[in-house]
Amino acid sequence: MGRTLLFAAVFCGAMLADGVAGLQWTAPSSWKNEGSRPTRAATYKVPPDAECIAYYFGQGQGGSVDANVQRWKGQFEPLKSADVKKKTVHGMPLTTLDLSGTYTGMGGPMMQSKSPEPNSRMLGAIVEGPQGSIFFKFTGPNKTVTANQAAFDKMVNSIAKK
Repeated sequence: MGRTLLFAAVFCGAMLADGVAGLQWTAPSSWKNEGSRPTRAATYKVPPDAECIAYYFGQGQGGSVDANVQRWKGQFEPLKSADVKKKTVHGMPLTTLDLSGTYTGMGGPMMQSKSPEPNSRMLGAIVEGPQGSIFFKFTGPNKTVTANQAAFDKMVNSIAKK
């Protein structure tokens, strides 16, 4: 992209697609992309108090779809509701999940302990791309996640091959 076009896109507030592993998506313009980190293709802050992370671990890495769904369900104690759906987006398998309850966080020996967060919700999506799966995990208070559900769904449905 030429400097002039890049400047125009940034200056005018146009939405540029984010992506990794040969896939791209368009995040909501109200979400602040804090960039990538190890295993994170993007970290979005969702105002006022939620977060959406796009994880990419590499081709053949990150575990199976079912293992991740079960692990994410296990991060809620108690788990009040769980809705898991499978569909295809732009020719790729996509699994989505909607969880609610008391969120206990990531867990594991490398993670900081976190206080349980009641009345939380998680929207998740796992797209099985040609260079490996990308895992989207949107967590926060039920009110914030619910208010941003349509934006999350639009982002997930925008996932396409570059």
